[in-house]
Amino acid sequence: MIISGMVIFLSTIQLSFAQTKAEEVDKLLNLYQEYGKFNGSALVAENGKILYKKGIGMANMEWEIENTPDTKHRLGSITKQFTAMLILQLAAEGKLDLHAPIDNYLPDYPNDHNPKITTHHLLTHTSGIPNYTSFPGFMQNKNRDPYAPDDFLKIFEDKELDFAPGEKFSYSNSGYFLLGVLVEKISGETYEAMLKKNIFSPLNMNDSGYDHHDEILKNRATGYEKQGNNYVNSRYLDMSIPYAAGSLYSTVEDLFLWDQALYTNKLLSKEYMELYFKPYIPAFDNSHYAYGWIVGNDVIGNTTDSIYTISHGGGINGFNTIISRSPSDKSLVVLLNNTGGAPLNQMTRSIRGILKGKTYDLPKKSVAFELLGVIQSEGIEAGIAHYNKIKEADKYDLDENEMNQIGYQLMGSDQVEEALQVFKLNVEAFPKSFNVYDSYAEASMKLGRNDQAIENYKKSVEMNRGNQNGIDMLKKLGVDTESLTEDVIVPDEILESYIGQYELSPGFVLTVSKEGNQMKTQATGQAMVDIFPKSDTVFYLKVVNAQITFNRDEKGRVESLTLFQGGKEMTGKKLMD
Repeated sequence: MIISGMVIFLSTIQLSFAQTKAEEVDKLLNLYQEYGKFNGSALVAENGKILYKKGIGMANMEWEIENTPDTKHRLGSITKQFTAMLILQLAAEGKLDLHAPIDNYLPDYPNDHNPKITTHHLLTHTSGIPNYTSFPGFMQNKNRDPYAPDDFLKIFEDKELDFAPGEKFSYSNSGYFLLGVLVEKISGETYEAMLKKNIFSPLNMNDSGYDHHDEILKNRATGYEKQGNNYVNSRYLDMSIPYAAGSLYSTVEDLFLWDQALYTNKLLSKEYMELYFKPYIPAFDNSHYAYGWIVGNDVIGNTTDSIYTISHGGGINGFNTIISRSPSDKSLVVLLNNTGGAPLNQMTRSIRGILKGKTYDLPKKSVAFELLGVIQSEGIEAGIAHYNKIKEADKYDLDENEMNQIGYQLMGSDQVEEALQVFKLNVEAFPKSFNVYDSYAEASMKLGRNDQAIENYKKSVEMNRGNQNGIDMLKKLGVDTESLTEDVIVPDEILESYIGQYELSPGFVLTVSKEGNQMKTQATGQAMVDIFPKSDTVFYLKVVNAQITFNRDEKGRVESLTLFQGGKEMTGKKLMD
């Protein structure tokens, strides 16, 4: 086995020398497409020159129209950097003070907080304004209706702030929506007109703009979502809703023009360009948020080497995107995907590995999606046999969420017995996840196997007392849940011993704190959340499917914690004060 591994390693090195960088990038992206993990347009530049640009897969699957470098894709949150540019241009013209209260410009917007919300707070996601796309049921109930910007503000303007302005970072589309309204109020023009006049026309970005569903737009990609091994059309979204937080479209070629312009002072003076890219607040692992950009060191390939990047991603119905710039070598990676959910950060790191001559990870096939294909073509027994053959193979990746997804897809097709078997495989593969037991119980209940459903719902709730669905289903099955939901009382001295910081990976820290009797945790760049005891050492979160276990050394001192989430676990050592 060791000899075989060495042969593979040596052949890979020889292949890398024989290929050009462009050929390596092409091979990598084609492999992602073959495995159903990328479908879109890509551009890679080095030293300010285009090294690779290509369309991969289909822009429109129904008409078999291929993606090309000039295919227009929705950008999602990459829009934010353009919104930030407009704001800074207004500031440079003396029409806007970044640190003045926003009610100086929007007198009707509620801003009686202390301190008051400023434009700087909106730009850096530190305003405390709740994120409207996270409101319960919002994407199901509000996404089809058109809104004027002023009317849409009413959805969140009276909501209580999540925290005092400037206190911390919490990503909020509401803040960037409000920035678009600021642009319109101060300039007297529409957000769309300002983009065209101040950015797109000066840079000859003729294939970029504000997306409108009703307009005939040449070379526009259709958005799709993955469903097992197949694709479905993405849900409709009226583009007045993302607005200045996510409603633009562009091409990889236009985004190269944008990248190159950002090395000049064509759009902003040197002083304001420095403000644009300045790292203001920790956000997302070991990075910081600037104005519409995420800045910080990013890993090269699968090595420990890193490079400073200026990046942002985006995600919107049927699309996900990334633009990643590195000023040190004027390199650029742009990936625009029109099938949603592509692993673009992983792909970008591998591309940077190619650019720097470093090792990098290749994509892996999905165990779950291949399993689904065999079940649908040959039946459940053949599917399970194939699953057992490939689940630990190097070329395959076994993912809890993907297994859960195909289980529910089978249930939706009235293949409940097959779904039950898939959920059972997931339980065996990820026994530390409460969610796998919940899904297994749901299929059992659907088949009338109530004793099996009760057993697994109980297991799920015992693992995560915040599983309200499990509690509700147990009640429906006639089970007294009082003992399952009783509060666990942990002595105060034990809780105090958990307070501190735990480094799960370089630059990614979980901070554990205590307010009164309530334990809390906050990951780098994320909001603080409550955690609840299941025992003296195990705590669970209600806002996400996650669990934390505190670990002690042989002397009884807290030395680390282990985070369980999505079938994965990470252990972080406690940092000493």
